[in-house]
Amino acid sequence: MSRVEQPSRRALLAAAVAAAAVSGGVIPAAAHAAPGADTGGGARRPVDYRAWTTYGDWRRGSVRGARPVAGARPGVVIGTPVGTTDYTDPHTGTTAAWEYATWTSPVHRLTVPATEVIASWNAHTPSGTWIQVDLKGTYSDGTDTPWYVMGRWTAGDGERDIRRTSVDDQGDGKSSIWTDTFSVDDASTGLRLVSYRLRLTLHRRPGTRGTPTVWRLGAMGSDVPDRFTVPASTPGHAGELRVPRYSQEIHTGQYPEYDNGGEAWCSPTSSQMIIEYWGGRLTEEQLAWVDPAYADPQVCHAARYTYDNQYEGCGNWPFNAAYAATFEGLQGVVTRLGSLADLETLIAAGIPAITSQSFLEEELTGAGYGTSGHLMTVIGFTADGDVIANDPASDDNDAVRRVYRRREWENIWLRTKRYNAGGKVVSGTGGVCYLYFPAHPSPRQRKALAAVGVR
Repeated sequence: MSRVEQPSRRALLAAAVAAAAVSGGVIPAAAHAAPGADTGGGARRPVDYRAWTTYGDWRRGSVRGARPVAGARPGVVIGTPVGTTDYTDPHTGTTAAWEYATWTSPVHRLTVPATEVIASWNAHTPSGTWIQVDLKGTYSDGTDTPWYVMGRWTAGDGERDIRRTSVDDQGDGKSSIWTDTFSVDDASTGLRLVSYRLRLTLHRRPGTRGTPTVWRLGAMGSDVPDRFTVPASTPGHAGELRVPRYSQEIHTGQYPEYDNGGEAWCSPTSSQMIIEYWGGRLTEEQLAWVDPAYADPQVCHAARYTYDNQYEGCGNWPFNAAYAATFEGLQGVVTRLGSLADLETLIAAGIPAITSQSFLEEELTGAGYGTSGHLMTVIGFTADGDVIANDPASDDNDAVRRVYRRREWENIWLRTKRYNAGGKVVSGTGGVCYLYFPAHPSPRQRKALAAVGVR
């Protein structure tokens, strides 16, 4: 996010479908235009989040060389590799052989036939291992999508690792993948995705014994009409969580190889705030690569290890959730919420949220900037119901805590269409958020998560 209204990388990726958006089609979520979930007035929640996390879940999947494992945190690992495959890394030009195994979920029938689906995952990937997540769905007309790559991911970026990446130029004439999001090309036709399967491919260097371990694999499907405004909500819970405050702006110009430096680091900066709220810490050894003259080196680290080499940015939503889950005892998901009441439910249970929004400067009093896509952390609500946010687009750490007017904030977050500074219709953000929470939530936290559709 920069302090001026300018196209984000996601917005540029969506340019090819802008005409469909104006004519009534759905703007892809990867362009920050996913439909916002409206649960007001007793309407059904137009979001379906499904995850596989338990030993029973992993056993119900189909395996080829993979093996479910039990324990305090059940998952799936490489058992006996099914074979070897060559992979040419498009970002290094290196071709290497990898042993692999697969796990494929049962078919999940969406409770909300969807125009968009975003997958997310939590995994441990030791050096020399990586995972690929694929999605294959069935449309409402009875035809199937191809297997789409939703991400190639590893926690590291050393000599033995691939470069984590999304995959461009995927489509079948009915849907496309926009960085991290499956999107029906023209929702005005009535075409929807009614079911899907997810497939994990686990990779390791041949002849080694290491393996990725995947603890959580899920996807969020949604379908809500586009809208410029959302209904006003009634204030509920008041309270504030003590979340660390980090500014992205103090990192401007640092490590420009990661999306031109700190001014674009709203996503990893927000992620690091909540990771540390939950007790996640980086060691001196992990931070040794950062210039010692730089303050808050953990923010630089978060930018490096969320970086998507294809997207050329740190704002890949699933990559941020996966990064959070590399910290012991944490898990992360990407989903969509329907109202400020959802956020109040989470805050009351001690769970902050990272939200995505876009707006003109005059649309959010006190922000002091406009943006085509920005992440900030919601940490509470005032007695009047206004939103308390840690906004990384601040001059320094002391200025990060902000209070934004409730009505303004809920509209810029939940709408799916807006006017930019030139008067053109562009995408809104539609209620997208990241949720990071303990691997073993308390009963109160579990209840709050279930209330917003996350289990």
